[in-house]
Amino acid sequence: MAKINYIGAGTIEFLYENGEFYFIEMNTRLQVEHPVTESIFGVDLVREQIRVASGLDMSFGQKDLTINGHAIEVRINAEKLPNFAPCPGKITAYHAPGGLGVRMDSAIYDGYSIPPYYDSLIGKLIVHGRDRKEALARLYGALSEIIIDGIDTTIPLFDALLREEDINNGSYNIHWLEQWLEKNLAEPN
Repeated sequence: MAKINYIGAGTIEFLYENGEFYFIEMNTRLQVEHPVTESIFGVDLVREQIRVASGLDMSFGQKDLTINGHAIEVRINAEKLPNFAPCPGKITAYHAPGGLGVRMDSAIYDGYSIPPYYDSLIGKLIVHGRDRKEALARLYGALSEIIIDGIDTTIPLFDALLREEDINNGSYNIHWLEQWLEKNLAEPN
């Protein structure tokens, strides 16, 4: 990053296949998935971004970072399955999940009206565990605890995906979800 004089938060994306890395893109901002990084490294990237923008140094260096556990994030959208159509409306009941290793980033509440004008993302559910198995268990528990009534959401999709053996044992590729959706969420004729 020093060679291009880049200062601030950013994400560099790569694909990895057969022992080789392939550059995809650089995003010059925090991404929606930044809580996963925060969870496994124990850092607050938003705080660090503000420090840098204020002319301060970051509070840690690369040598201070060690991976701790496994994190998963699901994006909860106000969408109606099977076609993922936006589902604006009024939330009639809301309860955020909680517990060890569970984080819910959202601004919704009982009585909040989801407008039809913006992105359908209404929350991010992030779980962290010592390993993938524990993170999946926490995700399962958090999804069973969350309540968002009054609108359709993608929560039933995540519930269904967590029952899939391939998801639980990590046996999937970039085409897996597309194939699963065609098989399991096909619209009736």
